[in-house]
Amino acid sequence: MTLVYIGSSAFALAVMDAAGLEPELVITRPPAPRGRGRRVEPTPLAAAARERGITVREPERLEELAGELDALAPELLCLCAYGALVREPLLSGYEILNVHPSLLPRWRGAAPIERAIMAGDERTGVSLMRLVAELDAGPVCASGSLAITPDDDAGTLAGRLAELAGALLRAALPGPRRYAEQDGAFATYAEKITAADRILDPTRPAAALERTVRALRPQIGARLSDGLGVIRAALAPAPAPELAPGELRAQGGRLWFGASPGALELEVVQPPGKRPMDAAAYLRGHAR
Repeated sequence: MTLVYIGSSAFALAVMDAAGLEPELVITRPPAPRGRGRRVEPTPLAAAARERGITVREPERLEELAGELDALAPELLCLCAYGALVREPLLSGYEILNVHPSLLPRWRGAAPIERAIMAGDERTGVSLMRLVAELDAGPVCASGSLAITPDDDAGTLAGRLAELAGALLRAALPGPRRYAEQDGAFATYAEKITAADRILDPTRPAAALERTVRALRPQIGARLSDGLGVIRAALAPAPAPELAPGELRAQGGRLWFGASPGALELEVVQPPGKRPMDAAAYLRGHAR
């Protein structure tokens, strides 16, 4: 099968590897500033593909490659975590199979893994969908689900979803692929994570804040309004210290943060400009 793989992120690379794909061509986003140093670097998928001798293209707009794709005449385009819209003439010109890490129509959009954890969903999964103009609304040919554990963060859940996606792709690629329309009445949307989403709002329940910490680990990161990053947190066990919402208190060699209701124990934190540290190390340098 002549296959073109379209993606950008580490998740897209993990899915390609889990499926054992050997594409003729990889299409990805152009190099951009990445990481804390903001160095201009290729996408994770581009770097890995070049190491393996796969031809890589990095257009500003996917439609710029329409002529090259016509000449290659691929049987299928597979897309995963590309990070940009796909427009005509490609949508109608090719079967584009999109790997989406949710149980569609739940969590269409940019951040389905994070939003599923934030919402306290018990299960999530992967859907293989034919790409259409409307966001993540195309018909689905295969899906699989797995449980979200109480210890899952975005990193661990993404790893298991990539393995699931790989298995689904291996089964679907030989065909035939039979698609079923989604029921849009049940659609929910996983909006892109914003700066406001990162701040732990003490007017919310402690359980919701603990899920937020896990949902934003390890890539994005939650923080308090004063800029203190929160890498790992746990619901305060009973009996917990009685704290006002938003109160940060050192007690018994541990660090607590008040919510409404409940409290969090902040286990690993990251002061601005510094590396993550456990709460005991933080408290030694920040007496309260």
